[in-house]
Amino acid sequence: MVLLLKKLHRYWYFIAVLLVFILFFPYLYFLALEPKKNYAAIARIRRWISISGSALAGVFFKVTYESQFSWDRSMVLCPNHTSVLDITALTYLCPIPFSFIGKASLLKNPVTRIFFKTIDIPVTRRSKVSSFKAFQRANELVQQGRSVVIFPEGKIDDGFPPQLHAFKSGAFRIAIQNDVPIVPIIIENAWDIFFDDGAKRGSRPGIVNVHVFSPIETKDFDDNNASELEKIVYDKMHSYWIMKNKSYFQKPENVQKICQERY
Repeated sequence: MVLLLKKLHRYWYFIAVLLVFILFFPYLYFLALEPKKNYAAIARIRRWISISGSALAGVFFKVTYESQFSWDRSMVLCPNHTSVLDITALTYLCPIPFSFIGKASLLKNPVTRIFFKTIDIPVTRRSKVSSFKAFQRANELVQQGRSVVIFPEGKIDDGFPPQLHAFKSGAFRIAIQNDVPIVPIIIENAWDIFFDDGAKRGSRPGIVNVHVFSPIETKDFDDNNASELEKIVYDKMHSYWIMKNKSYFQKPENVQKICQERY
């Protein structure tokens, strides 16, 4: 019975997001005709759609900060990834326009398609050409003063409960090459409310807790020691992730399994 209710909630969540999207679509379509000119407006509408749709489904967000900082410069945001709610979590916490790097299949989604055609960056994971183009586009945006969100794990893993998996290097290379800070972010419990796309476990109302670490400056790093920056970020995020989910990861066999996958 509980699973049935969670499955029904999942359907309502997607319906709610779609309804809000339809409401904004005429204006969004107009803005999409000139995406460069209307970049900030498109990002703002994406934020409204995400937050409003989630709120209609009873999903809200609470953000804490290691320390307060200014959002008035380019950054590379580096969050963990366990849920479709991660997208909304990022749009909620980040007050400035930014671009996601996400899987190319989102171009087929009726809601996300228009954003990945305009302000976001699609990438085909197994294509080196696609990855290179996405990397170049992200560099261009950062050089233009924009911020980008890159999920360093690359995807949502099938394992449940989820772990923090080894990182890919793209986010760190972009931050280093453009001398912009990287911001580690832990989305603590989105997986417990809405794991992955909810197809197997459904979803439920709740509050998603997000923790934003202080920006890490990259001026002392280069391509030769990028792995050191990657390790610093991973260790910081991993420790916090384990602490916040210790009821699931306190068993020795689980901790050992996580450590084996790190590097």
